[in-house]
Amino acid sequence: QVQLLESGGGSVQAGGSLRLSCAASGYSYSIYCMGWFRQAQGKERVQVARIYTAGGSTYYHDSVKGRFTISQDNTKYTVHLQMNSLKPEDAGMYYCAVGVAIGGSCAFGDWGQGTQVTVSS
Repeated sequence: QVQLLESGGGSVQAGGSLRLSCAASGYSYSIYCMGWFRQAQGKERVQVARIYTAGGSTYYHDSVKGRFTISQDNTKYTVHLQMNSLKPEDAGMYYCAVGVAIGGSCAFGDWGQGTQVTVSS
């Protein structure tokens, strides 16, 4: 049974913080990378952050650098997204994703059901 479960979303005021979590289980293949995507209403999905399960290296969208931190547990298939100094522009549905290695890079292919993040001003 394949599961990709997100949690931790909620409603906060601008400047507040949230911590999202994602647990992947039941995958028969090796997960090369995990990440977070955000999709606001009427807008396309954008990649917020990713982490490579083996080495722990990370990537961040320019708009969240210095404010968001992605990390993983010792299991490597459980990741978190610490979001600080939240802005209204950060609001949207956040989706956890898993990916495999293609040509040495991370190729996302599966997304969870999403967890809602609302930021009020």
